[in-house]
Amino acid sequence: MDLDIHKSPNFKGYTALLGENTDPNGKGDLHEGFDIGWESDQAGCEHNELPRDDGAMSGANVWPELPGFRESVLGYYHAAVQLGRSLFPLFALALDLPENFFDDKTTKPAAIMRLLHYPPQNPSKIAEDGSVIGIGAHTDYECFTILWQDSVSALQVQNNDGKWIDAVPIPGTLVVNLGDQFARWTNDIFKSTLHRVINKSGMERYSIPLFFGTNYDVLLEPIPSCVSEDEPPKYEVVTAGEYVKSRLEATYSHSASGS
Repeated sequence: MDLDIHKSPNFKGYTALLGENTDPNGKGDLHEGFDIGWESDQAGCEHNELPRDDGAMSGANVWPELPGFRESVLGYYHAAVQLGRSLFPLFALALDLPENFFDDKTTKPAAIMRLLHYPPQNPSKIAEDGSVIGIGAHTDYECFTILWQDSVSALQVQNNDGKWIDAVPIPGTLVVNLGDQFARWTNDIFKSTLHRVINKSGMERYSIPLFFGTNYDVLLEPIPSCVSEDEPPKYEVVTAGEYVKSRLEATYSHSASGS
């Protein structure tokens, strides 16, 4: 089976080094990855049915013929999905909304997971403009990104002063970043986390992000309590699926046209 993500109509499969470009000002991302979407695990879980509308990621996953790989990956995937579900009630309370406010909007949530490998970069050869790094500066598409990372420090997030801060790995923890869908929903009360990856450690780096969002047919229009005369809506209203598809097409079109 061909695993090349550029030959997949639903953005699943393998991405080679420089096979995508998250930053339009960059020359490609120095990592390789493997992407999957929703799939039942054989052991069964609470929400094992297939989504009615998986949007841009609809269709079956593709898997390499490696014994135990699919089972191990899906085991972690479903555990991370359950964690993602538990975040929405917390944010509802933070916004002074009913705890179940997001329940009907996340019955079939988007859940894209990536397995990522970053080769080491020679610090003396990293372009000062950052045109070729692990992943260029970007925000994520969905509501939450739940990130497992190994002990190699390479992730950086930008603070409100525009400075890049190292997100140093802490053993036994996960990183949770906010994404564009939630920023649009809350009219930037909660903002997307601008971040990048530069692996200057001299070692291989591995990470597993799960991008957890809403049903793809949900309109990304601001929650009424998040807009006012002083804070009018900041974004055009689109469905979650339309937004994710446009971002995925932009990410992979640059690399496909140059391959």
